[in-house]
Amino acid sequence: MAALEESNHLIITPEYQMTTLEENNQLITIPEFQMETLEENNHSMPAPETQPNKRRKRKSMVWEHFTIETVSAESRRAFCKQCKQSFAYSTGSKVAGTSHLKRHIAKGTCLALLRNQGNHQTPGTPGMNGNGSVSDPPRHHYRSHSSAYISFDSDCCRPEIARMMIVHDYPLHMVEHSGFVTFLKSLEPRLDMVSFNIVQGDCVSSYLREKQNVMKFIEGLPGRVCLTLDVWTSSQSLGYVFITGHFIDGYWKPQRRILNVVMEPNPDSDAALSHAVATCLSDWSLEGKLFSITFNHPVGEPGLQNLRSLLSVKNPLVINGQLILGNCSARTLSNFAKDVLWAGREIIKKVRYSVKYVKTSEFHEQKFLELKQQLQVPSEKDLSLDNQAQWNTTYQMLVAASELKEVFSCLDTSDPNYKEAPSMEDWKRVDIICTYLKPLFDAANFLASRTNPNQKTFFHEVWKMHELYHSITSHGDPFVISLAEIMQEKIDKYLKECILALAIAVVLDPRFRMKLIEFSFVKFYGKEASKYVKIVDDALHELFLEYAALPLPLTPAHAEDGNFENNMKAEEISYNELTDFDAYVETTSQNMKSELEQYLEESLLPRFQEMDVLRWWEENRLQYPVLSKMARDILTMQVSTADPGSVFDTEIKELDEYRSSLRPETVEALVCAKDWLQYGSATGVSNALVKVEGLRS
Repeated sequence: MAALEESNHLIITPEYQMTTLEENNQLITIPEFQMETLEENNHSMPAPETQPNKRRKRKSMVWEHFTIETVSAESRRAFCKQCKQSFAYSTGSKVAGTSHLKRHIAKGTCLALLRNQGNHQTPGTPGMNGNGSVSDPPRHHYRSHSSAYISFDSDCCRPEIARMMIVHDYPLHMVEHSGFVTFLKSLEPRLDMVSFNIVQGDCVSSYLREKQNVMKFIEGLPGRVCLTLDVWTSSQSLGYVFITGHFIDGYWKPQRRILNVVMEPNPDSDAALSHAVATCLSDWSLEGKLFSITFNHPVGEPGLQNLRSLLSVKNPLVINGQLILGNCSARTLSNFAKDVLWAGREIIKKVRYSVKYVKTSEFHEQKFLELKQQLQVPSEKDLSLDNQAQWNTTYQMLVAASELKEVFSCLDTSDPNYKEAPSMEDWKRVDIICTYLKPLFDAANFLASRTNPNQKTFFHEVWKMHELYHSITSHGDPFVISLAEIMQEKIDKYLKECILALAIAVVLDPRFRMKLIEFSFVKFYGKEASKYVKIVDDALHELFLEYAALPLPLTPAHAEDGNFENNMKAEEISYNELTDFDAYVETTSQNMKSELEQYLEESLLPRFQEMDVLRWWEENRLQYPVLSKMARDILTMQVSTADPGSVFDTEIKELDEYRSSLRPETVEALVCAKDWLQYGSATGVSNALVKVEGLRS
């Protein structure tokens, strides 16, 4: 009987031609004729003449780089195929094992192997035969503690490379960069590198897989979809319309997804936005589900008519296409702020110079702080230069400088190098500018701090701005009067275009209902307030009647009963004498108050704490089955197309040079897939790549 043990792997061969091989706790039977014991790593080994004629094939990867040669009757040595250096392998019955051989290859002590790295030979790569030819490539197997061997497949890495490119906005050409290729080859020499065309196709494949999940999600929505259109430009003067869908899911939770990125060659044309919306409706089968549109790009009256037709023709529940918000609130606030800053541009230029003078020199800043301490100015604000691409930084610079104006005035008298200091009259106008900018800053901060700011919440911010700008009726300073007239005109124009959408959302807040509209409209419109209140009231009733005409979903009790229709048929009473009863019910029903009227007449809820209005409608949907559906859609409408990070931007977003060079289909795939992947994938990363024709050329 002989036993073969190598690194805790035991082979036992009984007389009836059976050998057991235990490797990593896995037992395998192998037929053989005789029993032997081979011990490695300081285990006993029989003499060469007693060894079997048939030896178990070595599976360690180290033998791809070493050969065993007999140097004497009692000694065998392992020779490196690269540098020909020899190492002890066996002496008599003792075997040295393979750990020192692995270190020779893996630790870089083989000089010949290091020299071959310039020829893409790294540890773990195929060795060189004695004649200089490349030996057979190694098997793609690895040892692990849980299984004997794991196969390696380069195709498994491709979806992960595509995901990396999408999630981190890496340029697709990066896969062909020499540094990136060398880095990956150092990690896994056997990895088959991909080209730009391949990774582009893989990214689009990932987009198509995720799109199927999003489409199933949207198909199951109980309500309607509101769209926001964010128009970007590019260095080629092309427009890219980013279309985002907003909706409430079956759990009454607000959701948003970027649905399309549509390239428009002429973004300023009257048909550009309507074409982009029509593309989205067709792509996602949203005909009949659209509720409102909000966009941030100037559109003429013909363009507005095109958008209204998309809302009203196939979407009856939008009161003749009136739920179009042509003024994105973030863009409107930025335009307001730019007008204020432009009016005070000469004064702001002096303040910017003063701040720059202090902040760009340690000596000047130290002197400024000493003067502040001597004057005991209580301001805790720090001076900072503004980024003129974001108007909030200019506002913050002006506020901080205004609180430190005494220090600047003292610096003007003590430092002869400090020139162009603002006068006291200039500082008064800086205070006026900050007064006009503050409500804009507060409203924009409100938008930036909310993931889904809607009309109901933004109405209060608009009210504050209106109250401030109309409170200044007379002033001795022409600068103040001119600025007040500009802001009054702009806020009135905004209200005229958006008041209906803003107001109907406020009515559906049970803390305000119609009362706040009646009160605020007196402030807005004075003697004509009742006329505008009636417009809102009529629109609400018209919208409610359209929702009431739709079939109601089954109540929970009926929905759980699978024989609902059969039960109803069994309970039907077909007596002719009940026809008069039906006429009576129809007559009296006309005199009954509707859900909307009942809701408007109920008492207001207290306002002492923050309230989740959408949650309130979910909890009261049985009491208001029709009105709750209407509220769900109305509260989905958006006042802004901007994401929180771009609320204060003063310029239109521009697509970078690299993405502008890609095909429009690829840009859409990268942008949409990145947005969808942040919500998780229902199917995970599939190893089966979808074939995308036309992207391999």
